[in-house]
Amino acid sequence: MKDSYDQTVASTCAAIAPVVPDVPQYLQANYWWAYVHPHAVTFFERQWLVNLILWGNYKRLCNAVLNDYGDNLLGRTLQIACAYGDLTPRLAERVASDGLLEIVDILPIQLENLSGKLSPDLPIKLHCMDSAELGFPDASFDRALLFFLLHEQPQDVRERTLAEALRVIRPGGTLTIVDYAPASRLNPLRYFWMPVLDRLEPFARDLFTEEISAWLPKGDGFATVSDQRFFGGLYQMLTLKVTESKTIGNQASS
Repeated sequence: MKDSYDQTVASTCAAIAPVVPDVPQYLQANYWWAYVHPHAVTFFERQWLVNLILWGNYKRLCNAVLNDYGDNLLGRTLQIACAYGDLTPRLAERVASDGLLEIVDILPIQLENLSGKLSPDLPIKLHCMDSAELGFPDASFDRALLFFLLHEQPQDVRERTLAEALRVIRPGGTLTIVDYAPASRLNPLRYFWMPVLDRLEPFARDLFTEEISAWLPKGDGFATVSDQRFFGGLYQMLTLKVTESKTIGNQASS
């Protein structure tokens, strides 16, 4: 059974990305059931299920991102990691005629799944790439999006992902982060949902107990534009503006 599974994954990877980065051990060990196995992709790629997992907030959070971006995305936009549901197709429809949306993910099976949801005539590029080691030059993008990725990563990977995301954004550009947040003490899900995630997503607790600022690169180079909370503080949308690329780039490579 395992050999059949490995062969399926290998053929899928080869079809979409001839050069495939190694799948990190933490991802293979903790998220094979959600992202890596072909059956997982088939199961979770259901709009109603994604919305259920987010307690009915998927559309609201997607709308918050899209409303913030506006209807005409100029320049280059980077989405770091694929996402189940219709976020990326909706985002792609807002890219200007001379703009470009690029999506990176370390799993070819996720890129293949996403490609099936995107119109071939839209200005989109897919890259098989590690979020903690982006293969783009400094200041390459006008904006970047991290949508429910950070809670899936151990601290050292999370820190590198944030540093890399900020590094590849030009001065004046923005990084939008949507993820879990330290919920209000009056929110009952603070006490119910965290133990559930402890079993399924062992790195998510960090986002319930600390602010994202704890993992951002030290020093200047960026500033907070807005920090919105949703559903009793269980979710957040944090927007950072890059003020200078040199400081962040030096930190990311140190």
